Amino acid sequence: MKDINLTLAAVGGLILILGLLSRPVDRSVLSLPLLAFCLGVALGPQGFALLDPTRWGNPHHLVEETARLTLGISLMGIALRLPARFIFRQWRPLAVLLAIGMPAMFLISSLLSAWTLGLPLLMALLVGASVCATDPVIASSIVTGGVAKENLPGDFRHLLSAESGANDGLAYPLVLLPILLMAHPPETAWLDWVVRTWLWEVCGSVLVGALIGWASGRALEWSDRKGWLDQPSFLALSLALTLLVLGVGKLLGTDSILAVFAAGIAFDQVVGGKERGEADNVQEAVNLFFTLPVFVLFGLLAPWEKWATLGWGGVALALLILLLRRLPVVLALHRWLPPVRGRDIAWVMGWFGPIGVSALFYAAMATGRTGSETPWVVGSLVVFASVVAHGVTAAPFAKRYGAGHTKDRQGRG
Repeated sequence: MKDINLTLAAVGGLILILGLLSRPVDRSVLSLPLLAFCLGVALGPQGFALLDPTRWGNPHHLVEETARLTLGISLMGIALRLPARFIFRQWRPLAVLLAIGMPAMFLISSLLSAWTLGLPLLMALLVGASVCATDPVIASSIVTGGVAKENLPGDFRHLLSAESGANDGLAYPLVLLPILLMAHPPETAWLDWVVRTWLWEVCGSVLVGALIGWASGRALEWSDRKGWLDQPSFLALSLALTLLVLGVGKLLGTDSILAVFAAGIAFDQVVGGKERGEADNVQEAVNLFFTLPVFVLFGLLAPWEKWATLGWGGVALALLILLLRRLPVVLALHRWLPPVRGRDIAWVMGWFGPIGVSALFYAAMATGRTGSETPWVVGSLVVFASVVAHGVTAAPFAKRYGAGHTKDRQGRG
């Protein structure tokens, strides 16, 4: 009970302080995820040793389930924050990022893992898949808030949000492929990957999520027409929908994270007007209340000693992934991405592809399914590097871009 109460007090106190100081924090080099991580380190075995999360159960399972809930809530917030038909209006650049950019980032990360750490091919592919997705949680701290809205074009921010929302779930089959190849003969693994993983777990998740989201939106409209809604809370309804889809998706054996994003997009096509007006408040509450605990947990469980055993190879891998995983890919593709066709905004888009909660989720899942600590140790190190690098540079880079483009900010809002 002491651990529970201390955790509640620490997380609640952090959220309260950051809520009161949201504007100066938003404009500083200290991001919310970085501050939450530092709190976890201070409370954990490497700090004052006030909390020991290893006593709470299997740490990898704890991270996986906490990250899954955090991702689900964050993805719902992203889906509701996007303009209603943005996904359909900008489907071409989104398809380029997902169909070409994401596999390229996966292969680059895998090759770097094999080269710097000497990992076997399948393990390198597993690490590369775990860290290839753009994280929606850290990305939200980059594309929301006063600094982002004042300095970065709206279509750029929406495209980054949509990409991070979609590729989080689409990283799942990339992670599953090396796991299946490690556990089964190649013929069986490939058949399982195509039939079960893609046709059911991925495509099925989109179908299930979209149906639940559309039905929930229609039910909301019907109840409102009947006058049965008494002071409806958009936040409560969106959270309830998130939990419903996460649970149903998992019970049906689908990719529940992708299902939540599909549900949010479908729900958002149905509701409108005053309901959409609460979207920003929803996202602000999500950023403060639901995303910080997972970074506190990450700080508690950060494997510092195992990171040290990776030596300079681990440092080189983290730096190279930050520099080469995304930036060259976006610069090569930016001519086919209208919201980032300008060279300057393409550099911003290429740099701000953070690695965070989604990588923690997949790294923990991979370690649980393979029994190897390598995905967790390497993946968490890359996440730590991204939290620091992208957190520190978010506000200064946005301000610098805004200062040079004060007359060219279409689509802001």
